[in-house]
Amino acid sequence: MYLALKDLASLFENSRGIQDNLLFVTVCDQAHIAQPKGLFVSLSGKSGELSEAIANGAIAAIWEQGHEVPSYTPNHFPVFFVPDPIKAIGTILNRYIEKLNGETDEIMDITNFKFSNKELLNKNKESYDIAVMLQKVTRKNTAERRE
Repeated sequence: MYLALKDLASLFENSRGIQDNLLFVTVCDQAHIAQPKGLFVSLSGKSGELSEAIANGAIAAIWEQGHEVPSYTPNHFPVFFVPDPIKAIGTILNRYIEKLNGETDEIMDITNFKFSNKELLNKNKESYDIAVMLQKVTRKNTAERRE
């Protein structure tokens, strides 16, 4: 079960772009990494980074409030504005874990979370919680593929 755009819309009300039935195969905070059907989480708010993420497969973004979205961003491209992208990652992971826990399919595709631990783990207690949540998602993914 993939993370969906509607999941984000229910978590973050400040957004722009289309609100369609998009599913995310990848969630990533690194613009230079391939992220097919990806949700890009900008931790720096640098404009060139979004262009690179889109080129690598991002179909939506989490963007820090107060940082201007680059003018080249397509009008239909979904962008969710949040006060703190690190906390947003925690919120997304919590929702996704809840979503997976309710699923009964033994074999299913799940969203791949790719985060640069160096940046996340230097932030604060929130980042530790994120690391623990990522382990839960990874364990669930591994267990399901073995069955």
